Amino acid sequence: MTLVSNPTTSFLSNFPLFQLLNEDEKYHLESRFEKKIKPKYSYIYLPDEPSDTIYFLAKGTIKIGTHSDDGKEVIKSLIHPTAMFGELGLIGEKKRQDFAQALKEEVTLYTLKVEDFKKLMRSNYGLCDRVMQLFGSRLLRAENKLESLIFKDARTRIIDFIKDSVIARGRRIGYEMLLKHSLTHQDIANITCTSRQTVTLVLNELRKSDLIYFNRGKILVRDMAKLA
Repeated sequence: MTLVSNPTTSFLSNFPLFQLLNEDEKYHLESRFEKKIKPKYSYIYLPDEPSDTIYFLAKGTIKIGTHSDDGKEVIKSLIHPTAMFGELGLIGEKKRQDFAQALKEEVTLYTLKVEDFKKLMRSNYGLCDRVMQLFGSRLLRAENKLESLIFKDARTRIIDFIKDSVIARGRRIGYEMLLKHSLTHQDIANITCTSRQTVTLVLNELRKSDLIYFNRGKILVRDMAKLA
């Protein structure tokens, strides 16, 4: 379904990436978007599919990952609302190397053809510069994750993931921080390159020490300064 609506009330205004566009550019771009609603756990794309489409997430959470030769899943990143993903076609990827999958809730996203986005980038230097910054940030995150795998033990990687997630998306409640998420212990293991058993062990240890409290879909950090 192709969307055509008033650009002043468009979903585009919710995406920081598009704040650099004027109203004519928003209207032109909006007419080329397609809205999709995908059920929980469904795949958005799979390896070897054409990289001719970019995605913009409006609701839900997406995991980007791959599988090792022995079938083990590795989660490279988590995508949250107002973020772009599947954008490697902008820099020459012809076929997908990774998969993108919804987590445990329905997702709403908008798709745009790579060629349409490239045309806009060629006419809007500010947008082009912002996209390059996003690619740079992605590269830095990949380098930081590699350093973490080399220099940090499993417990530290799990704690760092909790802290980073709370800082990015947590909500302060008094002196505590609450993180709502859609991850299983296995997902956290696949992100931190540990095992589900190790994740469960570390979380239980932190709860026993009264540093965190957790149940399904929530982690409450008692004191960020003491979480180490």
